[in-house]
Amino acid sequence: MVNKLPHVEDSVGTMYLPPKGEYERFVDDAHYEEKIREWGLSVKKEYWYKERTHQRAVTIKGFEVYGKTQEHNTIVLEFQDGSLTCIHPAYLKEMQSPNFTKSAISDTSVTPAKKKEKPSEVPVQKTEPTESKPAVKAEQPEKKTKNTRAPKIELPTDKVHFTATVKQMALTWNHFNEDNDEVVVLENVVIQQEEPVEIGLAWCSHSKTLKKLELEPGNSLEFDAKIVKKKLAKGKDVDEEFLIEEPVHFKINNPSKLQKS
Repeated sequence: MVNKLPHVEDSVGTMYLPPKGEYERFVDDAHYEEKIREWGLSVKKEYWYKERTHQRAVTIKGFEVYGKTQEHNTIVLEFQDGSLTCIHPAYLKEMQSPNFTKSAISDTSVTPAKKKEKPSEVPVQKTEPTESKPAVKAEQPEKKTKNTRAPKIELPTDKVHFTATVKQMALTWNHFNEDNDEVVVLENVVIQQEEPVEIGLAWCSHSKTLKKLELEPGNSLEFDAKIVKKKLAKGKDVDEEFLIEEPVHFKINNPSKLQKS
């Protein structure tokens, strides 16, 4: 997609953290670009993996998903010799900076430890214990809290067919690129199969493909996609109309064969 990096290969001193078993792979170029932007990186074919004394060209092969709500990712990198390692998206982003190597070296420089000063001895005055009456807790009315837990649903791992209705357009905070991303919140989401599975609410990125449909609340949709458990985070400093109205725990990935009615 963008310039290839000059090949620099030196595996001496590289500590590999290979993925644990199977990891998520990109469905197609659109899925690759969506995830790269979600991580706050520029879309390219190759990236730099930097050590204190050298740098190596790497490609992004996929990602691991972790966390209670499966909302966190670790990127799986492949070196030119075929070795794999995992890295946090924010750390890989830092490595792309021209000043990364210098800052990494300066951060690891050793500074002499200061001698601990002995605390001055101050005589402690003893006080007689006073009888304290047990505090009486005032009865407070029970607070009603919204159920923010995700419903227990066995999600399919492959692409499946969905029907849904557009609930609202919203903004979600992306901590990788430190900005709000546009999303579409869907309701009445159902996996259409022999025994339909009711998901309820789900969300997806407002990609270029979806923007072409000029979606509005109330539009009915049919599409094929993957679904994962990933909670939708609220946007920061946004107008009320773009705030998420209620918790959304499932994300639609890479929808295709879209039909609007």
